[in-house]
Amino acid sequence: SITLEVHAPLCVFEGSHYSLGETWMDNMCMQCTLHKQPVVQRPVDFPAWCEVRVEQVTCKVSLVQTADPRLPCTPDEDIKDPSHGSLQQQLHG
Repeated sequence: SITLEVHAPLCVFEGSHYSLGETWMDNMCMQCTLHKQPVVQRPVDFPAWCEVRVEQVTCKVSLVQTADPRLPCTPDEDIKDPSHGSLQQQLHG
């Protein structure tokens, strides 16, 4: 005889059942993975002159300059946000 152990799902999100290790994407482009320990990951280590943008259709995430969202934010480059210009002059001058 075969014995099957049926485990209840550990998580129910919007009517769907998930078990440990499963990953899903919600309608706000938030990717979730069910872990044993609580884990939250969001972009947190970027300059104040940058912001995270999420394209809702593709869920593509990009880091852009707050002053001009058409430009990517690259922390290694010089600050291009004009609102920070006076701060840099005070620090260097």
